[in-house]
Amino acid sequence: MDVAAEPILSIRNLNKTYADGFQALKDINLDIHKGEIIALLGPNGAGKTTLISAICGIVRPSSGQVTVAGFDIVKDFRKTRSLIGLVPQELTTDAFESVWSTLAFSRGLFGKAPDAAHLEEVLRALSLWDKKDKKILTLSGGMKRRLMIAKALSHQPSILFLDEPTAGVDVSLRKDMWNIVNELKDEEVTIILTTHYIEEAEEIADRIGIINNGELILVQEKASLMSKLGKKQLHLDLAAGIDSIPEQLSPYKLELTSEGNRLIYTFDTQSEHTGITALLDDLNLAGIRFRDLNTTQRSLEDIFVNLVNESSEENTGAPV
Repeated sequence: MDVAAEPILSIRNLNKTYADGFQALKDINLDIHKGEIIALLGPNGAGKTTLISAICGIVRPSSGQVTVAGFDIVKDFRKTRSLIGLVPQELTTDAFESVWSTLAFSRGLFGKAPDAAHLEEVLRALSLWDKKDKKILTLSGGMKRRLMIAKALSHQPSILFLDEPTAGVDVSLRKDMWNIVNELKDEEVTIILTTHYIEEAEEIADRIGIINNGELILVQEKASLMSKLGKKQLHLDLAAGIDSIPEQLSPYKLELTSEGNRLIYTFDTQSEHTGITALLDDLNLAGIRFRDLNTTQRSLEDIFVNLVNESSEENTGAPV
């Protein structure tokens, strides 16, 4: 990704306040580059769908600006919308149309000339080719979800929004989606994904954005996020169980499992001193022996939960 190039999607000071006074988006700023995959994570009601809807022209922002390939989404709506593909959460299709006709119609809506070869390629990639002549009402929920993705790809967009695309679908579709996303990335399609599945973000995203209470509280390279915020844990399997942690070990903030046979020490990988050597010496002085030890890395899910909790506490004034 050429970060020096102009972003394909630029969001500046974007706000959305509804008539009842609820502020769904609060001063969102974000640049996304061509061919990048960004996963937006956040709890229900965080503002993920509102953000996507504002960019796609479904919801009108209260203030701020969004440009797609240099075009303003309000002043140049038709141009920007033609560059965007959207897979919404809701399944909205004409139940009595055939799979093929709804795809062809969707492509035509964006002013694209008929291209049977492209539509066939999309349907085959989504395991829908054998359903091309079936009426949509005969499809299963998973197949309808695949069709929504096919519709979004029918006009060959430069940017693809996937709003919870695999929510409530089987593992097979989820894996298919990951494969399709990786193929689109190879074609330099930019993808913005909202998801509840942390493993999706870990699997396919280049950057992770975390939204809570309408605020974009963090956007960072996935690897950097894991490295900077991900702490490690040292697990010590004890040679003999203990009832409680000795007082002299309290500075280490150890956790003792309910069985009393394992101690867990959490440390910062970025710190100059992890404290492990001192801990092992003090365990020996306390007469606590261990038969095995291993380390584990905090997952993206742990990081996400902690960041959201911290953000919510700051917004409610609760102590952090």
